[in-house]
Amino acid sequence: MKTRVAVIDYGSQYSQLIVRRVREIGYYSHLYAPADIRNIGNVGAVILSGGPRSVTEPGAPDVDFEFLQSLNAPVLGICYGMQILNVKWGGKVSSGASREYGPADVRVEQSDRILDGVGSTFRVWMSHSDVVTGCPPQSSVLARNPAGHPVAIQWSPSFYGIQFHPEVSHTEHGTRILKNFLSLMNRQPDFSMASYKDELIQSIREEVRGRSVICAVSGGVDSTVLAVLLKESGVRLRPIFVDSGLLRKNEPVEVARNFREMAIAIETVPAGDKFVPALAGVEDPEKKRRIIGDLFVKVFYETAGDIELLAQGTLYPDVIESATSGSDITSRIKTHHNRVDKILELKREGKVMEPLADLFKDEVRALGRVLNIPLEILNRHPFPGPGLAVRIPGAVTKEKLDVLREADDILVRHLKESGWYDKTWQALCVLLPVKTVGIKGDERSYEHALSIRCVTSRDAMTADWAELPHTLLRQIANAILNKVKGVNRVLYDISTKPPASIEWE
Repeated sequence: MKTRVAVIDYGSQYSQLIVRRVREIGYYSHLYAPADIRNIGNVGAVILSGGPRSVTEPGAPDVDFEFLQSLNAPVLGICYGMQILNVKWGGKVSSGASREYGPADVRVEQSDRILDGVGSTFRVWMSHSDVVTGCPPQSSVLARNPAGHPVAIQWSPSFYGIQFHPEVSHTEHGTRILKNFLSLMNRQPDFSMASYKDELIQSIREEVRGRSVICAVSGGVDSTVLAVLLKESGVRLRPIFVDSGLLRKNEPVEVARNFREMAIAIETVPAGDKFVPALAGVEDPEKKRRIIGDLFVKVFYETAGDIELLAQGTLYPDVIESATSGSDITSRIKTHHNRVDKILELKREGKVMEPLADLFKDEVRALGRVLNIPLEILNRHPFPGPGLAVRIPGAVTKEKLDVLREADDILVRHLKESGWYDKTWQALCVLLPVKTVGIKGDERSYEHALSIRCVTSRDAMTADWAELPHTLLRQIANAILNKVKGVNRVLYDISTKPPASIEWE
């Protein structure tokens, strides 16, 4: 990459969002721990994120200020980042009388390059308890909040700080402020998915060095983009599809057809006769995930045999989650995806590659478009690794799986026919572990209750329930009640995330 914008992570819930915003503006960005700052190469600009700690407390995260100054690159501190820079420049930060969280209005006092075009007042999103109570003599206060505290400061021609969060959508002119700051690099945006694809292909060829590559495919967005990218790179590829018997209706057939149309031959391993019996009588959700994960690993590696190189569809949020926890990526892999000891062994041998590890979910979809993957695949809703097992709270049986498959098929079909499938992030049915009394025909029934969940989201970090039209909900519910044997009650889940999760287990 010609230009790299380094985001130093101090633990803010919005750190990933800063990286995303910078990439959307057109510059390549990456998240780094404060201790890694001297190892960053080819830096065009630095952004210090917010964080939950107080700069006034002992042992608070620090910054290598001398090194920052030596970079001769523009630096922007956000929230905690602004406070720590103010202290380094010789200013003062103190605990505020109260925490400032949520929307707030700020008043611009001095027109400056990074606040160009925002007007005299604008609304921002705050999330802090400390405040700047003293600025060094050489600094300029660019904006203040209603209490008079500085919320935008310039310490030098290239060092700035803002107390609010420009990366969140709640801040007016937030993207413009980031663009204004990045313009200080005096470099044109040079990050595009088309050029990034070419760099990925080149790096894959250099890493593979003639070895054969094996990968697991599920038919989902990540593994499909990974497989097509590897194919485009010209490597010897062996994609394996493990049919756990926990998939949606007709999914194994559809996955095979989709890959065939993309000229990729996949190896399907029917294993439903192993997974479903292994889950008999198991109700604990984590135990179910562990059984599925261990069995998947066993089936996959028995099929794979000797591995020269394993490709994984790990995405950037997975890497960040692990890095910020202070542990290696493999120690945080979900139990239904991989058995950690096997991955660690392969990593030690240099046999694991993760070509998508610098990309967010929406960027993976953008890469898929560049690779000409059909939109029907790229727009596919996320589907959990353990499959329908996590949508059956309690014990999993073949009977319950069959009921859930039919209901799920009806839900997805109605959403697609109505145009609502692409308006929602994820849609699912959950077969509840209760039976209710109902009436079917002239007889009383005692069958399952089923919950529908449709959510809107951008990245699944937060989610809201989708306000489907009542007529559509009625059509879906009636179709399930009339066509799915074993269900006599349909509910609609209107929980947000947080506090609820998107999936039920």
